[in-house]
Amino acid sequence: MAKPTPPILLGIALSCLVVATAVQAKEQLVLAIGGEPEQGFDPLLGWGQYGNSMFQSTLLSRGRDLTPQPELATAWSLSEDRLTWTLTLRDDARFTDGTPLTAEDVAYTFNAAAKAGGRADLSALDHAQAVDEYTVKLHLRAPRITFVDQLMTLGIVPSAERDNGYSEQYGRQPLGSGPYQLVEWQEGEQLIVERNPYFYGPTPAFERLVFLFTGEDASLSAAHAGQVDIASVPPALATNVPAHMQRISMESVDNRGILFPMQSANSKHAASGAPIGNDVTADIAIRQAINLAVDRDTLVEVALHGYGRPAFGPADGLPWSSSDERLAAPDLEQAEEILDAAGWQLHDDGLRYKDGLPASFRLTYPSSDTTRQLLAEVSAEMVRPLGIEIQPTGRHWDEIQREALHQDAIMFGFGSHSPQEVYYLFHSQHAGNGFYNSGFYANSKVDTHLDAAQAAESIEQANREWQAAQWDGATGYGVRGDNSWAWLVNLEHVYFTDTCLDVGELGVAPHGHGWPITANLLDWRWTCD
Repeated sequence: MAKPTPPILLGIALSCLVVATAVQAKEQLVLAIGGEPEQGFDPLLGWGQYGNSMFQSTLLSRGRDLTPQPELATAWSLSEDRLTWTLTLRDDARFTDGTPLTAEDVAYTFNAAAKAGGRADLSALDHAQAVDEYTVKLHLRAPRITFVDQLMTLGIVPSAERDNGYSEQYGRQPLGSGPYQLVEWQEGEQLIVERNPYFYGPTPAFERLVFLFTGEDASLSAAHAGQVDIASVPPALATNVPAHMQRISMESVDNRGILFPMQSANSKHAASGAPIGNDVTADIAIRQAINLAVDRDTLVEVALHGYGRPAFGPADGLPWSSSDERLAAPDLEQAEEILDAAGWQLHDDGLRYKDGLPASFRLTYPSSDTTRQLLAEVSAEMVRPLGIEIQPTGRHWDEIQREALHQDAIMFGFGSHSPQEVYYLFHSQHAGNGFYNSGFYANSKVDTHLDAAQAAESIEQANREWQAAQWDGATGYGVRGDNSWAWLVNLEHVYFTDTCLDVGELGVAPHGHGWPITANLLDWRWTCD
């Protein structure tokens, strides 16, 4: 993580920006919306998989209904055997150094990303091939229904074979064909970007954008001081709206929930060296009881101050999620019956025990995230009457990954425009794959449904399989099956924006990394003289 900006330096920087903004209000925006990527702005390592890549263009864009739309590609088709994508590129796309973007760059990007092992899942790609200057073919090893999502999220970089081509420094010095180009990045402090003069699309309304990487309190202070035009705020601070600003909320599929370690504690360690397993959460009775005990409506009101809705799965409301995956009002009586039947006996100290093992475990959250902290603390209070002790524990992400990722319950956040995330979260082959399936969940029937979804011949057929992985009538990863998570809430993303700034019609945001509010940046306008 980058070091926080010293308050004095931040104040000086903000003061300078205020002057610039006042003089040229229509040309520059200052944004405090977080989202600084540790690995830089490199699509091969994951930049752009959530939200807006800004510096790079993608082959296709995602419409408001999540369907593919033209971007760099003007035409595209999938062969009858579903193994070859053929795309025709526009001939007026240029990188910010003025050089044309061609099929060679696209082929290089996909081939390199497949080898890089970043967030882009190109495991189904055999190879990408430039047929001619503006035609590219993507050859797959096997049909993959979600491969189209990479066409909408993987930003195209210049081939390493060309001048100013891709190199190991690319993430800090990105060269792309998107609407903006990077001018200066002071890590942990601010990022300055300006219009790409060669951008093939409509000219952005603002010449320069300045992103400030400030914490929640500093962002709010800057908003009240008139030093930013947009500030992302946690729900707990959403009522404190500056006089010259307005509060807007963006619907999202950005969720928060408790991931349970699914294996019993043992001497095994993940590839990272982190220990695996937790004897308490490995018992399905504990997981079922917690899911029945948490009052999700109350969590929305208390932890999100009403800016959200209850969550019961990783993709509520999306076509690949079952609409039947819901729980009624909290039922402590049923939860107690389940625990009693499973041998968890309530002792005089108010805690349940089974074979001498106390029903107690840590619920770890990133210590810098006040919303996750609230969710953890309130959830712990909700299950306490059952005789289950949840210990909310704030830790730095580095420490979580090193020590807690596979043995503690984790207050995680996910949420994607693609069902590929469901595959990552619940397929056994992704057990221990970074943050994905860090609880080492494994169910062979769920794997079968997930694989069938990926190999499906149609979106409709795939959606039936995605939903069956949640619950097929006999088993599944969801609340009617293995209760591998206790999904809690779906957030609304809350922002303060200057009353003179029109951000247009906002779509449905994914998880918060990658500046999701900027997805429709080309529609933004300044409405004051």
